Amino acid sequence: MYNKITPEILDQFKQIVPEDRLISNPTDLEHYAHDETEDLRYFPEVVALPESPEEIAQLMKICHTNAIPVTPRGAGTGLSGGSLAIHGGLMIAMQRMNRIIAIDEGNLQATVEPGVITEVLIDAVAEKGFLYPVDPASKGSCFIGGNVSHGSGGPRVVKYGTIREYVLNLQVVLPNGEIIWTGANTLKYATGYNLTQLFIGSEGTLGIICKAVLKLIPKPNQDVLMLASFGSHEEACQAVGAIFRKGITPSALEFMERKGVEWVMEHDHIQFNLLDNMQAFLLIEVDGNSFDELLLQCEQINEVLEANNCLDVLLADTASQKESLWHLRRTMAVSVKSNSIYKEEDTVVPRAALPQLIMGIKEIGTKYGFESVCYGHAGDGNLHVNILKGNMSDDDWNNKLKDGITEIFELTIELGGTLSGEHGIGLVQRPYMHLKYTTLHLDIMRGIKKVFDSKNILNPGKIF
Repeated sequence: MYNKITPEILDQFKQIVPEDRLISNPTDLEHYAHDETEDLRYFPEVVALPESPEEIAQLMKICHTNAIPVTPRGAGTGLSGGSLAIHGGLMIAMQRMNRIIAIDEGNLQATVEPGVITEVLIDAVAEKGFLYPVDPASKGSCFIGGNVSHGSGGPRVVKYGTIREYVLNLQVVLPNGEIIWTGANTLKYATGYNLTQLFIGSEGTLGIICKAVLKLIPKPNQDVLMLASFGSHEEACQAVGAIFRKGITPSALEFMERKGVEWVMEHDHIQFNLLDNMQAFLLIEVDGNSFDELLLQCEQINEVLEANNCLDVLLADTASQKESLWHLRRTMAVSVKSNSIYKEEDTVVPRAALPQLIMGIKEIGTKYGFESVCYGHAGDGNLHVNILKGNMSDDDWNNKLKDGITEIFELTIELGGTLSGEHGIGLVQRPYMHLKYTTLHLDIMRGIKKVFDSKNILNPGKIF
């Protein structure tokens, strides 16, 4: 179906991108052969490092003409295998397209290239009094383009929404090499199909994002952080819904189970007063512009926590204490990965179903012989499930485990949820799409893909 990159085609690439921005040495390609998804390795034949939409467009025209598969790549921090070159071909890596083009203070907008690191943008707009609230755990390394492509969220989705709420317009190179803007730099859009929203979460299968116009909001000047401990996972998850029913919308509400906290303590050699009866934790942040109002909210939250059998509440008083508590949550994935071979699933359910979800996950683990460490964005029902190989045999891990994962997804769907909240489908969740969608659903999605990419050269093998 696909052709290899011949010396003649490579010479055509060199006419567009200088040779020092083309990578074909196997040693140098190793960096681009994997992302953060388990231990998968797929080598592209060539990696191009473009610096403009025009360079990308010309590369795409050559690949379209010659039926060469193309894999877009951001920072390589993905957890679904979305940037793996499973068919070889050309990888277009966006690391050199990393400019914040403009921060429009009058309209509260930022125009950025896809290789901008998320935290760099967050800090840049904060200096001007604005907030860009999309902050996944990998914010210090992930790229804006990858965030858009995977519909990223992070802890503050619960109050501010996912990246879908903040992308106004996109400049995109299509698979045939044409360049388009998907919409308009306006807060309202009722002019035909909303192509901008279609590209968000499309995982690089419809086009390559070259610029993004993002909405900003005024930055709150105060925040308060609480850590609440519970004797069981279910009690912690039940408290989540109760906080919202009280009429309070935290700016973040994160769940962590004990094993994850223990592993962060071990991995980073930090001290934490972890008592024997503490089995689960909620990290709760409120923000705003009045400290007195925030303290009142904390008092109301505390009442809810006590009514739900909370064991203890720690109020972070200083910036250092806040950073320490956030460190527990943000480094949990790294700590889990350092302890065991693992697979991470990204389940999401209506938040009131979280107690049933986590209880069911533990029961499925017992049935199939695996342990799990769960944490995530409890405020919006998004639970990251880290399945640990531990003492499972290689045969069970490679063959039996998929049945356990299937049951986790079936439970998630039964509870009104879906396969992924923010990590995307990519390669590793692809086999489970039929659990959520009918043949008709999938045929509609494939039809959309075909309209944009008739030769199926752009990130082929992902999602479907």
